[in-house]
Amino acid sequence: MTQQQNTGLTFMKMHGLGNDFVVVDARTHPVAVSPAMAQGIAHRHFGVGFDQLALIEPGKGDAHLVFLNADGSTSAACGNATRCIARYLMDETSKTELHLTTDRGELFARNAGNGLTSVNMGAPQLLWHEIPLAEELDTLELPIEGSPTATGMGNPHCTFFVADAEAIPLAEFGARYEHHPLYPQRTNVQVAQITGPDRIRMRVWERGVGITLASGSSSCATAVAAARRGLTGRKVQIDLDGGTLWIDWRDDGVWMTGPTMHVFSATLTPEFLASLG
Repeated sequence: MTQQQNTGLTFMKMHGLGNDFVVVDARTHPVAVSPAMAQGIAHRHFGVGFDQLALIEPGKGDAHLVFLNADGSTSAACGNATRCIARYLMDETSKTELHLTTDRGELFARNAGNGLTSVNMGAPQLLWHEIPLAEELDTLELPIEGSPTATGMGNPHCTFFVADAEAIPLAEFGARYEHHPLYPQRTNVQVAQITGPDRIRMRVWERGVGITLASGSSSCATAVAAARRGLTGRKVQIDLDGGTLWIDWRDDGVWMTGPTMHVFSATLTPEFLASLG
């Protein structure tokens, strides 16, 4: 019988700009989360509700992070969750810099001061097979209406630059392009509006989740796409539905900086976990 069946499962509810997470610290006791279990916890009426679930596991460096989407699928990267967990680990250890690993690779985090946390999300993936796309194409402007830009940040992204981000019916728009045939692993979808010098208003549809108030990896992908197209410099402010992130595409990777929040800690009951099968 697993620990969860005996005692329940302790978790933390966190968010970065309203992009919310269930975080399980599995460094001392391994935790297995099936797709059905993730879906059950993600339900905002019958469960807890989250955009992503994150596991903190032992590994090379300070910790290894594993991410699952609300539909139970996995993701190699989740920028806002990484920042939230980095803040938690820095508070726990009194460190100001951390070395984390994910399926995306090695990530470095640091205390940026004033309650802000920075994470280096690594170099963007700009080649068609890295993202991946279904066929060899110029990733700067895809042959899709609106000529979006494709970018990989450990997960695939499709960024549309539009005149008015608020005018896009995101629920319909995002669902349509998440499943576009050019993206065999589906894609995150962003609608981005240049609102000033090095400032972008962005809304996001996350694959396996839907509309979210913010997305760290989407913000990084949008900043990279805007710089590649000559719309901004490499250091930009991204204004999302849930707040603001600052992205800086440097030689050593794409750095993302913003606030985090640990909302509460609680325990899922054995009865609830058993109901998920």
